[in-house]
Amino acid sequence: MHGVMAYSLVMRSTMRNAPDDGGRVAGVQSVERAFALLLAFTDDGPSVRSLGELAESSGLAKPTVHRIASTLVAQGALERADSGYRLGLRLFELGGRVQVRRDLREAALPFMEDLYEATHHTVHLAILETSDVVYLERIRGHQPIRLPSEVGARLPAHCTGVGKALLAHSPGALDGRRSLPAQTRRSITALDVLERDLERIRATGVAIDHEEARLGVRCVAAPIFVGSAAVAALSVSGPSDQINVNYLTIAVRAGANGVGRVLASPR
Repeated sequence: MHGVMAYSLVMRSTMRNAPDDGGRVAGVQSVERAFALLLAFTDDGPSVRSLGELAESSGLAKPTVHRIASTLVAQGALERADSGYRLGLRLFELGGRVQVRRDLREAALPFMEDLYEATHHTVHLAILETSDVVYLERIRGHQPIRLPSEVGARLPAHCTGVGKALLAHSPGALDGRRSLPAQTRRSITALDVLERDLERIRATGVAIDHEEARLGVRCVAAPIFVGSAAVAALSVSGPSDQINVNYLTIAVRAGANGVGRVLASPR
């Protein structure tokens, strides 16, 4: 989201000040129309927008919106969703240059390195994007196990430790969902079962992924708070038979609290 927010100020200024002389080349007009669609996602509305909503927000005709949106999907700037379109990871990659994202990564890295040195397991930093998590940083552990997480990758939040840690403190993130996709046979697919797990997470301060994202892999995660907002989550993942949940509960929670203190401190 940061990438589009950064663009919005520039493009609103550009579009407001561009000469309306009727002589714009088609390429410039196409760029302006593409950004008009992207800017439709910068308000506080839903993260997924239908074709009609994008047409209304941008002031463009539906056939034009469909053509431009298809191009943006092909470039990774938008992604198709069940009921329309949402922002794509290509914008996240560009948004990585925004100061807020750099601040989060820089604040977290020392604590991630401490967790890695203490465990030699894989350490993750992730944020919530609608009902998915997006991984901002990863320190790979020594164990020869294949994890589904990569920097910039997106996974269903309810199947991951970092995702459940954030869902527990993000009311409404799953509103409208009737079912939950499974990553493994141990993934939670029932909303009532997930809600009970989220209640436990709120009570204990940590989330545990019991082979829900990848069989043979367990994860312990904790949310990173700035004030009352859970802005990201920190986790340690490794082979199920090597993860000491009691020890990591203390270590990961302490690491997440440390990151939150750094983020909240005056610069």
